[in-house]
Amino acid sequence: MRGNANRGRLTVVFVVVTTLMLTLLGRLWYLQVVTGSSYSRAATESRVRSVVLPPVRGQILDVRGRPLVANETRPQVSVDYMALLHQPDGGTDVLTRLARALGRPYQELADRARLCGRDVPRPCWPGSPYQPIVVADDVSVRTALWIAERQNEFPGVSTALRPVRTYPLGPAAAHVLGYLQPPSPDDPEGGPELIGRDGLEARYDRDLAGRTGIREVAVDSTGKVTGLIREEAAVPGETLVTSIDARIQDVAERALARAVAGARGRGEPADSGAAVVLEAKTGRVTAIADYPSYDPVVWTGGISQRAYEDLPLISAAVQGQWAPGSTWKVTSTAAAAKAGYGLRDSYDCPGGYKIGGRVFHNFESAELGRMDMRRALVVSCDTIFYRFAERMWKRDGGLTPVKRPKDPMQEMAKEFGFGAPTGIDLPHEAAGRVPDRAWKKANWERTRADACRRAKSGYPDESDRKRAAYLKALAADNCRSGGVWWAGDAANFSIGQGDVLVTPLQLARGYAALANGGTVFSPRIGKRIERPDGTVVRTIVPPVVGKIDASRKTLRFIRDALAGVPREGTAAGAFAGFPLKRFPVAGKTGTAEAYGRQDTSWFASFAPAKDPKYVVVVVVSQGGTGGTTAAPAAREIWEGIDALTHHKKHPKKDKKHKKGGGR
Repeated sequence: MRGNANRGRLTVVFVVVTTLMLTLLGRLWYLQVVTGSSYSRAATESRVRSVVLPPVRGQILDVRGRPLVANETRPQVSVDYMALLHQPDGGTDVLTRLARALGRPYQELADRARLCGRDVPRPCWPGSPYQPIVVADDVSVRTALWIAERQNEFPGVSTALRPVRTYPLGPAAAHVLGYLQPPSPDDPEGGPELIGRDGLEARYDRDLAGRTGIREVAVDSTGKVTGLIREEAAVPGETLVTSIDARIQDVAERALARAVAGARGRGEPADSGAAVVLEAKTGRVTAIADYPSYDPVVWTGGISQRAYEDLPLISAAVQGQWAPGSTWKVTSTAAAAKAGYGLRDSYDCPGGYKIGGRVFHNFESAELGRMDMRRALVVSCDTIFYRFAERMWKRDGGLTPVKRPKDPMQEMAKEFGFGAPTGIDLPHEAAGRVPDRAWKKANWERTRADACRRAKSGYPDESDRKRAAYLKALAADNCRSGGVWWAGDAANFSIGQGDVLVTPLQLARGYAALANGGTVFSPRIGKRIERPDGTVVRTIVPPVVGKIDASRKTLRFIRDALAGVPREGTAAGAFAGFPLKRFPVAGKTGTAEAYGRQDTSWFASFAPAKDPKYVVVVVVSQGGTGGTTAAPAAREIWEGIDALTHHKKHPKKDKKHKKGGGR
């Protein structure tokens, strides 16, 4: 009996063991045969990490081959984030010794070596933790060699000669050129070390960046590198040749800075401005100056959050929007001619013109007598344009407009290219605004609720009682009939006031179309892309995007009229002593009013007047009248262009033109 019992127990044990063995074998077969490949891939992926090898980025050159953005090889000190992380103290001792060797604060290096996150301010590293993180890029060769020779003291630290972006022109054209930054934390791992974030660096990033190389390394389960798997060399980037002339760019920068300083010296706030120089017949950009600007070298080696927030990153030329004032009258003149008004007919220019219950005045209410349209542009008579605008408004039905109003002034402005981005090869361009009946109604519908609320509650936060009362009355008017396109709106539109907005680049593009006979270009800064050996990859040509629907006779009449502005009109004071007989400049001043701010100063011009080659536009926000601030700056740019054209020294400025005058 006892033997049978023992055999029964052995049988049970045998069955259990056999079952377990079969289960184990089945599981092993499932893991190795059925799902083995997926686990193999997962294991491989967990042991292989990719390190990006940055290429040498392509240069950006001016039209004569002068570097605008170049590369300079410098010793750099980098740290291996993962190597530091696996040290007993997280790399604190190594960074402390490194900070002492570099003569830098420890915290500066620690900040640059940390990974970016939502709650981590600049500076920080937004890229892969397996890429070398540059913590110092302006060290001496001697210091770099000293660190390299002491790897036992600096584990996880490396030194290398690497290309660093340099900017030979300093702050000049900073907004045009743009800057580089590491990719954001949301960008996929394995991308380039630095990418273009603004300006030409961003627009032509694919051409300039080249092709990154890659190094695949094996790592263990703790992330420690155990070996090299493969390496693919980087391919250098291509060169961008631009139409920028560094010499004219420098002239424009200096003229704009002096204009701002001069306006401030006269008590004007003058908070920003721009100067744009275009080739009239091609649409190519010769210079774009912005004020304020900054030195793009600040991006090299990392930037603090506070310094980043203080940078003036908005381009006044491309993103700044202001009412154009009387520079706009070229579009209104073309519209009046197309509507049947004779340009050589005689019109009265009184000091004021009554529309509805309001009198719209000339500048300083000047009574200028009878004149043709040439004289109206030269002396900048507003009341003639008010009359044209009111009559065209009535033709469209006035307060009870026809089903499809012609809006002749708005349509002509759009043909000049206003109210839409120019399409320039720069990011973040502003569109400007050409207001009309439809726009005003739509804008009223969006803002009506707030206007009605303000009409009841007023503006208790406004300290000036008179201003508060005015704003409350204005809100009440907007609440009742803010969507109506009044005759006064049409009058303001005709002289570039009211809700009209343009960028300096748009105004320059519009004057280029006027100067070249009506062709509207989409401006381009890039001229061609070249390989490092100089062979051309492609040529960049500014596309034609429109044609002004005005006769050649009309456009020629306007050009001839504008030639009188610097001679005898509102810019005569600014151009006193300028060689207009040899180098005739045609242009128009503009003084745009802005509620709560000082006047915007404009001057738009082209030269030589009979066969225009360049267009120059200058604006200074809160800079006073056009003849006092913008026109003298434009004169200085034209002096520079004239001097360069005739291969002679820059002429001394005539002190007389500093006084300016007019609108």
